[in-house]
Parts: sequence; C-alpha cells; structure tokens
Amino acid sequence: MRMRNKIALITGGASGMGLAFTRRLAEDGAKVYFTDINDVAGKQAAQQLTGGGLNVAFLQHDVTAEADWLRVLGQIKEAEGRLDVLVNNAGIAISGNIEQCSPDDFDRHINVNLKSVFLGCKHGLALMKHKGGSIINVSSITAICGEPIMPAYSASKAGVRFLSKSVALHCAEQGYAIRVNSLHPGYIDTPLLASGAHGLTHAEAIAVRDRITSEIPVRRRGTPEEVAGAVLFLASDDSVYVTGTEIVVDGGYACH
Repeated sequence: MRMRNKIALITGGASGMGLAFTRRLAEDGAKVYFTDINDVAGKQAAQQLTGGGLNVAFLQHDVTAEADWLRVLGQIKEAEGRLDVLVNNAGIAISGNIEQCSPDDFDRHINVNLKSVFLGCKHGLALMKHKGGSIINVSSITAICGEPIMPAYSASKAGVRFLSKSVALHCAEQGYAIRVNSLHPGYIDTPLLASGAHGLTHAEAIAVRDRITSEIPVRRRGTPEEVAGAVLFLASDDSVYVTGTEIVVDGGYACH
C-alpha cells in the first residue's frame, strides 16, 4: 500500500492507460480523482471501480480549458486541502505524415497533448508546493524516436518531455519538494493507439501495426497495466530522488 493517504489526480482516466493508472494507484491505497472529457465513459468507469471497493471519484474535464482546470483543482482543494500526485495523461493521436497533416490537426495535438500539461503543471503547483509530491507527464516513445506518420503527435509529446524538465528545475530552485518526470510509453494496446489509425485505409493500418510490432525487440505491444507499474513507482515515495528525467516503458523499442 505505497499510496496510502495520498491524493492523486489523473486526466484522461476513463479508458486505456488512464483507467489502468487510476485502478493501480487506488489499489495501492490512494484516493484518486480521475477526469475525462467523456462524461458517460467516466461515470461508467467510476461505477466499476467503486463497485470493486476502490476510493475514486470522477470529474468531467476539458483539459484544454483553463477554467476547467481551476474548477477541478478547486473541488479537490475544497475536499482534500492538497494534492500529492498529478498524472497529466489525457491525449489524442491522429495519423498523417507532414504532407497530410492539416494545420487544424497540428493545433489540436498541441492543445490537447501539450497545452493541457502546461495548465496542469501551472495550476497544480498551488496544491502541491507546501507539502510536496509528484507530477507525472505522459509523453511518448515518439518524443524520443519519432514516427513518420505522426509529426504533430511527436512534436506535442516532445514538448511534454522538455516542459517537464523546465518545471522540475523550477520546483528545485524554489525549494518545492515536487519531483516532475515524463513517462514515455511505447506502443501500447489502447483506444488511443487504435484511433491513431484514423485516416488510414484498413490495409495501411495493418501494415503500420505489423511494422511497429516487428520493430519492438520483445515482439509484442504492451498493455496499460504494464505501464501502470512505472506510474506507481513515480507516484510513490520510492522515486523521491527522481526528477527531471524520462522513464521509458517500450519493450526495448528505443534501443534501435
């Protein structure tokens, strides 16, 4: 029970990795607030998790809107008085190489994947800086290796990587006991990975999946639960001296 008495907030928590992170931290004793723009899926997930005896609460949340961040964090402050762990996980992925990617799609990636992390860090610090804690910003292996059919996604996730370093340095300089790290999952079987094939033909999507799988040294895609262990490490006091760095969970993909 490494998370006992800790308060956590996880964005994009209604499905995929966010749901696995929510479950894992709650199983280890945390009270977890998880948010999502999808109100229906969020409420269904909350019923499932609370039905299993886990201490979680769902809040609807548009992570691109500053007012929504202030509302969500205000509710947590009123209920708990503090925040120990923030996992900025919400994100989108749309396929399309540099010639196919529209300016609107590029802007959407920046807003959802990067601006949301900026807003979470900026406003989350107020609830964390007095007692300390951990901020975990979910980036991607594509922020390290790149991917030809996802330039906007890769760019947004690379921004998350270096934003995390900047915030980590700021917290250290200010004497806040807040560690800030970026998490870099490889190719994980989630709804987000499936949605990344949007715009590709069925044959193109199959070819991309086969190529990616063949490039993973362990020869399979990961599961959300396999990434959740890294989140637990970064969220718990086991990582008390880990800040400003990248944690890669990719089945060896980045070795190439």
